[in-house]
Amino acid sequence: MSTIGISSTVVAAVLLLGLVMAIKVVKQYEQGVVFRLGRVIGVRTPGLTAIIPFVDVMHRVSKRIVTMPIQSQGIITRDNVSVDVSAVAYFRVVDTVKSVVAIENVYAAIDQIAQTTLRKVVGQHTLDETLSETDRINLDIRRILDVTTVEWGVEVTLVELKDIQLPDTMKRAMARQAEAEREKRAKIINAEGESLAAAALGDASDTMMQHPLALQLRNLQSLVEIAVDKNSTVVFPAPLMSTIGELGAFLARESAAASRSERGTPADPGPRAADEPVVRPVAAPPAPPAARVGTSGP
Repeated sequence: MSTIGISSTVVAAVLLLGLVMAIKVVKQYEQGVVFRLGRVIGVRTPGLTAIIPFVDVMHRVSKRIVTMPIQSQGIITRDNVSVDVSAVAYFRVVDTVKSVVAIENVYAAIDQIAQTTLRKVVGQHTLDETLSETDRINLDIRRILDVTTVEWGVEVTLVELKDIQLPDTMKRAMARQAEAEREKRAKIINAEGESLAAAALGDASDTMMQHPLALQLRNLQSLVEIAVDKNSTVVFPAPLMSTIGELGAFLARESAAASRSERGTPADPGPRAADEPVVRPVAAPPAPPAARVGTSGP
């Protein structure tokens, strides 16, 4: 009885072990490829599945997108500039059987092919194109990788250049170039501003020639603007000073005329215009000597 009990216990243990080995759990983001005696017999979907122990072997393959950094590569561009370029690739498995059967290690293979493709594509562009046309370079790298990896059951979803390292001499040269470009734009903008200002001043001068009072109003506006700053010195424009002088002379003439009229002195007619004719008084002819009337002597 003891031998039978031990045998039944062993059988139960073996059956329990076989049951544990036969039952497999496939996660939601995985798929299982089942090999039976070395041959692929099918793919197991997520959930609880069973295989034959010691006969079937199941390989789990992740279906999630994998982020793979591409190591920095020393690359010589088409214009013979040495740069170090690093990138990052995103891919996912679309055919589980191919990713297991067609290649031994799909992750290592994609890493290597991405490095060689990065060197090849960047080497076909100049430095300026590498810095300014990164989107086109990313698309070229992805297109080349897709052609190769489709046979492995892998789809490359995205490739992005992550960092571009330039030599120090090239950085200084680019800094000088950028500074010169900014100075050129500043000079062009300044020249355009001077041209527009000159045209506007020309229009303003034409308007002031047609309306002389506009210049005086502008001078008064300038005085108002100066007074806002609370300056101790006030600058009067020359046209305004001449106007004030003429006004003072006019008031002086009026005052002199008023004082002469009060004293009975003919008023000074004031300064004669340039085109006014000169009227000089003509002296009257001398009167004949008067006849003397007297008595004759005795």
